[in-house]
Amino acid sequence: MTAWRAQGPVVAVVAAGGALGACARHGASLLWPTAAGGFPWTTLCVNAGGCALMGMLMVVITEFGPAHPLVRPFLGTGVLGGFTTFSAYAVDVRDLLTGDRVAAALAYLALTPATALVAVATAAWLTRRVRAWRPA
Repeated sequence: MTAWRAQGPVVAVVAAGGALGACARHGASLLWPTAAGGFPWTTLCVNAGGCALMGMLMVVITEFGPAHPLVRPFLGTGVLGGFTTFSAYAVDVRDLLTGDRVAAALAYLALTPATALVAVATAAWLTRRVRAWRPA
C-alpha cells in the first residue's frame, strides 16, 4: 500500500496533464480539420510540435538545474503525451490506404517518425544553444 501512495501524485499529474494535452490536440483538429481523404497535416504538425517541445523540456529539466519531481510526469508524459497522437497517425495511414492513396500513406508513414526525430533533436540542440548564448 505504501508504494501505491507514493505513486498517487504521479498518476494524478499524468492524468491531469494528459487531459490538458488531449484537449489541446482536439483544439488543433478543430482549428485545422483534415478534409475527408486529405493528407493529415494537422496530425503531422501536432506530432512534430509535441516532439519539439519534448526535446526542449528534456534539456531544460535535465541540464538547466533541478526540477520538481512531478514536472516531467506532468509535462512530458501527461501534457505532451496527451498532445501527440501516434495512434491517430496509425489510423490516418490506414485511412489513406483504404482510400487508395498508397503513395500518400507511404509518404506519411515515413515522414511522421522522421519529422518527429528531427524535431526533438533540433529543439534539444537549439535549447542548448540558447542557454549557452551570451550577448556581447
